[in-house]
Amino acid sequence: MNKYEYQIGGSLKVDAPSYVERQADFELYNALIKGEFCYVFSSRQMGKSSLRLQTRHRLEQAGYSCASIDMTRIGNGNITPAQWYKGIVVDLLRSFNLFNKVNLKAWWSEQEDLPALQRLSQFVEDILLVELKTEKIFIFIDEIDSVLGLNFPVVDFFTLIRSCYNQRAENPEYNRLTWSLFGVATPSDLIADRNCTPFNIGKSIELHGFNLSEVQPLAAGLENKVANPIAVIKEILAWTNGQPFLTQKLCQIVVQERNSGSKDIQEQRCLEVDERYKLDNHLPIINQHLINFYYQFPLLILEKLVQTHIIEKWEAKDDPEHLKTIRDRLLRNEQRAGGLLGLYQQVLQGIQIACDDGQEQIELLLSGLVTKEQGQLVVKNRIYEEVFNQTWVEKQLAKLRPYSQVLNAWVASEHHDNSRLLRGRALLEALAWSQGKSLSDLDYQFLAASQEFDRRQVETWLEAERTKEVKARLLQEQKAARFQRLFFIGAFGWALIVVLGLGMVTFEYKKHCPGISKQLLDQLWTKRNISK
Repeated sequence: MNKYEYQIGGSLKVDAPSYVERQADFELYNALIKGEFCYVFSSRQMGKSSLRLQTRHRLEQAGYSCASIDMTRIGNGNITPAQWYKGIVVDLLRSFNLFNKVNLKAWWSEQEDLPALQRLSQFVEDILLVELKTEKIFIFIDEIDSVLGLNFPVVDFFTLIRSCYNQRAENPEYNRLTWSLFGVATPSDLIADRNCTPFNIGKSIELHGFNLSEVQPLAAGLENKVANPIAVIKEILAWTNGQPFLTQKLCQIVVQERNSGSKDIQEQRCLEVDERYKLDNHLPIINQHLINFYYQFPLLILEKLVQTHIIEKWEAKDDPEHLKTIRDRLLRNEQRAGGLLGLYQQVLQGIQIACDDGQEQIELLLSGLVTKEQGQLVVKNRIYEEVFNQTWVEKQLAKLRPYSQVLNAWVASEHHDNSRLLRGRALLEALAWSQGKSLSDLDYQFLAASQEFDRRQVETWLEAERTKEVKARLLQEQKAARFQRLFFIGAFGWALIVVLGLGMVTFEYKKHCPGISKQLLDQLWTKRNISK
């Protein structure tokens, strides 16, 4: 009975038949034996924990002392620095089986006057290097990225690791001690100070997907299930690009479908039989029963299995979670999600993006969605490309952007339709929304074009208003001048009428009353003479 099992997710046991040795296995083991500080940083479900277990097993088989610390067990919530460092000491005692040799409670109390970091340093030097007699001591720290969730800085912890290597010059005992870190992070995420970081004296172990020359252990699980295991594995790798989780999952799906005698496989065989014989009648096989056996698992059926078991309605079928993990890492930070999605959209569209180790590129690489190939970012595999396709990206961006519809219309017009650009209040709201966020290049282009267009529109409006104001002022002045002219004309007219009227009155008066005037004058003259 074949007891071979594929394992989807989790750490593989050291004797798991489906464990695939990669270049990283040899690089890590050899570097540790040389006493080099090593770190394995990559996206989730790439086999880091399994690599750690296998390497530890090999070292223990060679007679060395090893300890593993899972940082998630110590916690990253409401925990004090003293509790955190003491948790590390507890895990070291447990892993090295030293509880029966060290009274931790008494020893820790004796060191209470020292800072927590110095207690850990003293523990390494006074306990580990003294009690462990083996030639070499290895400490593996898994899930190191969990320290990013602590409410206090742990720069000193990484400084301690560096000091263990610096101490080798003064204390040869430290040559026996070697550290290695595993996690989903970058050195700059964990410690920014280049003077304290241990990473500039360490060795980075690159963890790549499976390649065809390494997958014989996986092909063994398909023996007696398909006629040509290597051919099936090759097709699986064409879909997964060697991503460990997906590769194991597809292998298991093939075995399950083969064991269940899937109707899909039988129907596909019937559809392909004539074409197969036509294509392969050059083979040195004349027995049609052998030919039928050779094709008992048509390779074209694999695409249907991928579609039905992984891609179609993937959110409901993603168990154990893998694709959701990628999705959540992309979208978990709303401030940065737009930038990540925009960058991934460019990669998806085939735009050449040179690797520059920018923050967004690093985050996208750590999500596992993309990888580096010849200095360029590319989508990691066909499954990711079909799940996280252009439609999915646009849907997510539409949820994030308050201006998604007009942006898409502007893009559809090849950036020519200015009526789709934002103006006025809509632009101000979009700019306020964008503050503090990392957006895609397309977003920045759209907002910049909107600002420029809005500026030109405002300038045009202001110019029109100024022109209107000048015209209104000129018109007012013309009206005032006309009114002034009319006033002067009117006043002159009235004055002329008055003068003419007075003249006529005087003329008439003199014409009709000359005697009366002479008599009055004589009377006035007589009165004047009398008064004298």
